[in-house]
Amino acid sequence: MVELAQTPLLLRSARGELVERPPVWMMRQAGRYMEAYRRLRENYPSFRERSENPDLAVEISLQPFHAFKPDGVILFSDILTPLPGLGIPFDIIESRGPVIDPPVRTRAQVDQLRPLDPDASLPFIGSILRALRQEVGDQATVLGFVGAPWTLAAYAIEGKSSKDYTVIKAMAFQEPDLLHKFLAHLAEAIAVYVDYQIRCGAQVVQIFDSWAGQLSPVDYQAFALPYQQQIVRRVKAQHPHVPLILYINGSGGILELMGATGVDIVSVDWTVDMAVARQRLGTIGVQGNVDPGVLFGAPDFIRARIQDTVLKAGRSRHILNLGHGILQNTPEAHAAHFFAVAKEMSYAALGL
Repeated sequence: MVELAQTPLLLRSARGELVERPPVWMMRQAGRYMEAYRRLRENYPSFRERSENPDLAVEISLQPFHAFKPDGVILFSDILTPLPGLGIPFDIIESRGPVIDPPVRTRAQVDQLRPLDPDASLPFIGSILRALRQEVGDQATVLGFVGAPWTLAAYAIEGKSSKDYTVIKAMAFQEPDLLHKFLAHLAEAIAVYVDYQIRCGAQVVQIFDSWAGQLSPVDYQAFALPYQQQIVRRVKAQHPHVPLILYINGSGGILELMGATGVDIVSVDWTVDMAVARQRLGTIGVQGNVDPGVLFGAPDFIRARIQDTVLKAGRSRHILNLGHGILQNTPEAHAAHFFAVAKEMSYAALGL
């Protein structure tokens, strides 16, 4: 019993233990909807400075923890952060988003990529995670996160965010060998990066393949699934007891394939009914999946939607979350209400 009391609720649930209520955190829970973040951003306008300066990143990571006491505290960073360590420079421009110039489009560029050495190129990530573990203690689970190969390749090849992904899809369908070589290099690097985050203090790691939902099922199986599986196999060989979560935006058509990656938990977006997701995924854990727009509703409406999600997910291995990141104009008081309702819930009281 002593071990259970010292193990954070979210970690216990992610490992498959029965818990007394659903653990809760939010994707993008540290960000622009919070006044504290907006004030800090005025003094530090560069996103990369905010995310790569350990003191700033720790402060930002802890802003929602101090305000709402979520069950998970996620590293404040970006999925593109490891790319310079491979030889792919990037910037994040406030009005435009990520920019990679030059984009990766030739075999010569792929051949010149370096292996990832996180100790050399990402020491600030280690500092942030170690500080978060020290600050949070056993009050919450510290989450790391990484981008998956398809999504990282999409940014690197397109050179920026995209609506239709024509450049990477053209490479996929015209030069598949080149794209596979790039994806394999990314998968190896990301497996190393996940291992580094775990060694530095991450207790759970979420893999974001945000843009894999733009793939047809057959192309997902060709260009995304094998590389997700490669990462999971490598990480599980070294850290078999560290839960891994996979999130894909627009994943309704590929849920079963997501379950085939070997991750412990599939994060479900709000376009899929949670009861249906449970049926389709079987015994795999689930995360989500309240529509972020619900947080613009009245308090009773927010409460009803949370309860609906929890009842449909059931008691076993469910992490309450949004189906995507919290929207930047969300009233901060409504986010506070979301966390308060979740933390007041009891599976016993709900009859679960």
